[in-house]
Amino acid sequence: MPGITFNREELRDKIYGCWLGKNIGGTLGGPYEGRRDLLDVTGYSTPAGAPLPNDDLDLQLIWLKVVQDRGPLGITSSVLGEYWLNFIPPPWNEYGINKSNQRAGLVPPLSGMYNNPWKHSNGAWIRSEIWACLAPGCPDVAIRFAYEDSSVDHGGAEGMFAELFTAAVQSAAFVVSDRDELIRIGLSKIPEECRVSRSIRIVLDAHAEGASWQEARERVVADSQDLGWFMAPANVAFVIIGWMYGEGDFGRSICIATSCGDDTDCTAATLGATLGILLGKEGIPTKWAEPLGDRIVTIAIDRGSFWGCPNTLGQLTDQVMDQIVPTLTAFRCPVHISDDPTDLTRSADLRLKDDAKAREIWGRSSYAVIHDFVHTGVTVDYMQDPVVQSGIPFNLEVELKNQMPDHRHLDLIWHLPDGWTIAPGQRTRAAILQDQTRHLRFELTPGTLTEASYRCILEVVAPGRPTVGLIPLLFLNSPM
Repeated sequence: MPGITFNREELRDKIYGCWLGKNIGGTLGGPYEGRRDLLDVTGYSTPAGAPLPNDDLDLQLIWLKVVQDRGPLGITSSVLGEYWLNFIPPPWNEYGINKSNQRAGLVPPLSGMYNNPWKHSNGAWIRSEIWACLAPGCPDVAIRFAYEDSSVDHGGAEGMFAELFTAAVQSAAFVVSDRDELIRIGLSKIPEECRVSRSIRIVLDAHAEGASWQEARERVVADSQDLGWFMAPANVAFVIIGWMYGEGDFGRSICIATSCGDDTDCTAATLGATLGILLGKEGIPTKWAEPLGDRIVTIAIDRGSFWGCPNTLGQLTDQVMDQIVPTLTAFRCPVHISDDPTDLTRSADLRLKDDAKAREIWGRSSYAVIHDFVHTGVTVDYMQDPVVQSGIPFNLEVELKNQMPDHRHLDLIWHLPDGWTIAPGQRTRAAILQDQTRHLRFELTPGTLTEASYRCILEVVAPGRPTVGLIPLLFLNSPM
């Protein structure tokens, strides 16, 4: 049988270890969240008996529900965005901005890009474990999910690159135990020139030079001054500091990450989860696991609307396990789960550092909205914030991708507000050959603007096909 095999119970132990490590790190780091000074954390500062609530874990309970409701192929940014509006009440930072943008009519990734000073922040990469656990050993599947997730509240900014990195590392950690190789795998999934990559490489260079973790931390802080605090590049780097300088010791690693300060519940929780995958439940020291027990305590989700929400790490682990085989099957992953011994001898089949899928994600515009009409994939790229002024042309690009094995003509029909015009015309015919992708440019010119927002419709008709695409485009009146 090609590919690799996980023993079912060993895999479950690693997934439980992931969630246990998440709870441990969040509880350790929670009391120090927002501290900008260098700390000296050595253990819990909260009473034993239960973990602290942590939105890092909460939101992943909702993402699990999406998978249960919609299946793995139904995970899109638009679907995740709708679940945000129903199940995630807090108005914090990028959480609140993305919901405000969606309620105004902006769909992802516009909901994460427009008027969002927190698009480089930490909201996305702190919730990557669910995607890694659903796709163990398959980082390209994990980053596909991570992109759909992060684009809702971070668009195509550094917050998105951060989640690609953590999702890839955590997925690969199910089959690779070498820390340095895992970091290389994560870096292969993000652009070398992005700020997340730059901050991580600062840590790697400092460690290689023999600098202390405190010195490494100061180099990261200095390099990130222009971004400010609570931003992803520095905080992901603090995770790497804890991992590099903790030298394999679970407690020392998460304490160092916490001692770097800033978004401490996020850094310790993500590192704790990553080490939990590597060590498994049984490998996490009792002194860290025993004070918290098995409970999940939530703060950021609407449990009143979520029947069946897991209340314990055990329940969460079992519900995730139920979704792994459907996910692996849907994406044709060379990974098998059985009662046989784990066999990783063909892990080369997984192509863990292949960057083709990642580059396809990087190549997407941060303002492009993707629609699937079965026979044709249509992407509308605003190319900038969706803000218009009367009489000022606004350029759009429409990509048409043939998704069926036949040649096709398409009619593109624009339905515009009164007084608006579009060039080359309100009705355009385009032919796409088998396997072809075409790009068309349009120039939209608004008429007199008296309303706060305007909606246009692009109708895509393929003669001889029953599926008609109707694409809403929202434009905001530019404030003067």
